[in-house]
Order: sequence, then structure tokens, then C-alpha cells
Amino acid sequence: MSGIHPSAIIEEGAQIDPDATVGPFCVIGPEVVLKSGVELKSHVVVTGATTIGEDTVVFPFTVLGEIPQDLKFKGEKTELIIGKRNRIREHVTMNTGTEGGGGVTRIGDDGLFMAGCHIAHDAQIGNDVIIVNSAAIAGHCVIEDRVIVGGLSGIHQWVRIGHGAIIGALSMVTADVIPHGLVQGPRGQLDGLNLVGLKRRGVSRSDITALRAAFQMLAQGEGAFAERAKRLGDEDNSPYVQDMVRFIMGASDRSFLTPK
Repeated sequence: MSGIHPSAIIEEGAQIDPDATVGPFCVIGPEVVLKSGVELKSHVVVTGATTIGEDTVVFPFTVLGEIPQDLKFKGEKTELIIGKRNRIREHVTMNTGTEGGGGVTRIGDDGLFMAGCHIAHDAQIGNDVIIVNSAAIAGHCVIEDRVIVGGLSGIHQWVRIGHGAIIGALSMVTADVIPHGLVQGPRGQLDGLNLVGLKRRGVSRSDITALRAAFQMLAQGEGAFAERAKRLGDEDNSPYVQDMVRFIMGASDRSFLTPK
């Protein structure tokens, strides 16, 4: 294949599309699938049962598909599935899943994974997600679409981060984050809404106003947090508020970061 550099090591069984490019000194395992337009720059290791979707670009010294950093892992067959048009920068690591976590670590489409970030076993990452330099996503996390995780942040295992939320740099997040939430601080606190992100995406003023009112009700309304969310679902028809309610009422192994 003309797109494979002669110094690359391709183990027998690997499936590499003729339109994929494998640069110098890459190592590709026997269960790897590289779809059309994938580009591995150089010195990339892809191993395990790993599939990389169309037009994804992987930069040097990245390791994709190695076994989980989990002592419960006993060598069972698990996968890493990466979607389309992702940009995976230098020294990123993404692990396969575990039997106890569903067996698949899944990355959506159009993500940007900046240098040195880590995606652990069984994490489920949505579309248009940005994980900034040296941030770490622990096992079993769910990161919904359009989330930004700031540099040097850590997301605790089993945490869910809702659609459109933003996590400030140097934050440690140990509880679920509502859609469009803004989290910042060494021990991350829910500090408001991601208003900048909402405006950049062209969300209407009426929906932003509805979200702000919903946030205030979650912060100051009567009853427990879940009870306030249920009332919101009954009273406000904004699709953005309904999305927030869906997330809060969904199943979770963690508590929530709640408004100050």
C-alpha cells in the first residue's frame, strides 16, 4: 500500500483502507481497523480491537487501544471504537473497555483531543467534544456532545457531564454536571451556565432566558434537587430545559454538582 511508510510495522490481520496513511515508525496490531482517510502521522501505536473512523488524524507518540489501567481486567476481549474526523494530538492515550463496563470505550465524531489527555476504559465520549491538554477522563464516564474539559482537569470515574457543559482548567470533578453547566475551581463547583458556548452556537435569547430561570430554580427552589428538576420538566417546554431535566432524572452512580 502506497500510503504505508516502509518503516511502519503492520501485524498480519490489520485492516487498513487503501486511502489511509500510516507514517514512519508506527506500530499497528492485528485487530486494528483503519477506515478511509485516517492519517497516522508517525510513531503512533494502535493495538487491541481498535477501530478508527474516517478522516481521523492521529499525531505522534499517541497510544490507542492498550489494555485498561484497571486491576480487575483479566484479558477479556474488549474494544476501542473511535468515530469520524477526530483530531488526536501528541501523547494522547485511549484504552479499551472492560467486561464489567460494557466492553467498549467509545469516541464520537469531530472531537479534539489535545496533547497528553487520557481517555480511560469504558468511557463514552460524544460528538464535538474538546478535551484540553493533560486532562484525564476516568473509567465509565459519560461525556455528552459539545462538552469542553479544560486543561489539567480530572473527571472522576462514573461521572456524567451533560450536553454543552464546560469544565474550567485545573478542576477536579467528582459529581455529575448538568447540561450547559459551568464548572470551575480546584474541587469543581457548579458556578453558572456556559453562556458563551450557548451564544456561539446561536441558541435563541428565549431559550437562554429559560435556561437561566431553570438554573435559578435548581439553585433556590423548594424541595430536593431532583424534585426541583421534576417541577421544571412539568412547567417549562424549552427543549434546552427539557434536556437538562432528562439528564438530571437519568440513572447515575454519582450525585450532582448543585448550584451555589
